Amino acid sequence: MKITDTNDEGLRTLIHDFPKVIAKFTSANCSVCELLAPPFEKFAHNSAYQNIAFLRLDSDQNPVAKKLMNERIAPFFVIYYKGRMLECDTLKSEEQVRGMLDELLAYSVKSA
Repeated sequence: MKITDTNDEGLRTLIHDFPKVIAKFTSANCSVCELLAPPFEKFAHNSAYQNIAFLRLDSDQNPVAKKLMNERIAPFFVIYYKGRMLECDTLKSEEQVRGMLDELLAYSVKSA
């Protein structure tokens, strides 16, 4: 699946359109955001995660995203299952992103 660049309104819609969603909140001049861009792209195209919608939001351009990140730093990741937030955290490594994706996959199996 490709990465969808969206905004606050799109996020509200997409978390209900897709059962499993990971959203990456980025910020300008964020070196870790740039570092994690290639792995995030790789995960989006990995068949193991084909049923997960990958979203990207610029927190500087979206008031709701900015508020969500008020006390956090980018890159900030959130996983949703059937419109409900499961986990959110600032991640700094490819392994942490994979762990969050694997948690989302495991959660959906537990809930099925």
